[in-house]
Order: sequence, then structure tokens, then C-alpha cells
Amino acid sequence: MADKNSSLLKAEEIAAMAETVNIHQFNDKAVRHVRALSDSLGLKHIGVHLARLESGSESTQFHFHHCDEEFLYIIDGKGIAEIGDQQHEVGPGDFMAFGQGSQPHTLRNPFDEDLVYLMGGNRSELDICDYPRINRRMYRINGNKQYVDLENLHDVKQKPG
Repeated sequence: MADKNSSLLKAEEIAAMAETVNIHQFNDKAVRHVRALSDSLGLKHIGVHLARLESGSESTQFHFHHCDEEFLYIIDGKGIAEIGDQQHEVGPGDFMAFGQGSQPHTLRNPFDEDLVYLMGGNRSELDICDYPRINRRMYRINGNKQYVDLENLHDVKQKPG
């Protein structure tokens, strides 16, 4: 395994890395098997992960970020990307990028073979992530996450004066 002073992960080192299983906090079907490439080389502000979705799994809860940006590059297998109200079959070589306030999106694997992709994005100290299908908003401040159901949000009224 590369040490923290290295700037290179060789393919055999990546293949030897243990996968971490991540289950999304708002979607039990969203089970990703990931290798944290950027963490292995000590990056703090950019996250890059080699991810694998087994058949029947989803990548996340349908969402969009107000502050962070993210990308996915399909390496192997195929999946269905939901972007806004459209669905697209994606496969090797396809690239998706989602800027701040982009359309909500998710990825799922309804096919028999695993779906493997590279995903990454920035790690802002502050991010707000909306989940429109479950009417929820999550706040991340300095790595700490909290959420609120949107029906519990209230506008701040300005007092005259």
C-alpha cells in the first residue's frame, strides 16, 4: 500500500486494497463497495473512490448538492443513471458530472454483472444536500452531518427596523 508521502497508487496496489461497504443513511438499497483512492494518498479536499455496485444495488438516494460538485466515470458493467426526470443506460466510458445545484440524480444497477465506476468530488467544509423524493435536507458542517425533513423548515421573518 502507498504511504502517505507517495503520490502514486499502482494498479496492483489498488486491486489489493480492501473494499469498504457503505450503506447510504437514507436508502438501504444503496450499498456501495468502495476503495478510497484519494484517502490512501492523503488528499483532504478531494474525494476519489473506485466504486462497485452489485446487481440490484443503488449508488445513493436521489439527490443534489448545493455546494459540492461530483463526477462519475463508468469503467465496467452497465447501469441506469437517473438525472432529473430522465433515465439513461450508461456503460464503460460514459462520464457524468454534477455541479452545484445540478439536477437531482442517482445510479442503479438492475443488470446481472457488477457496475464499476470512478467517483469523485470536492469535500467542502459546508454542504447542503437535498433529497427530493424523501423531502429531506442534509447539512454537512466540518464533517458533521445533520438532517431535517423539509416540512419542518421555516423561513426567517425579518423584523422591521
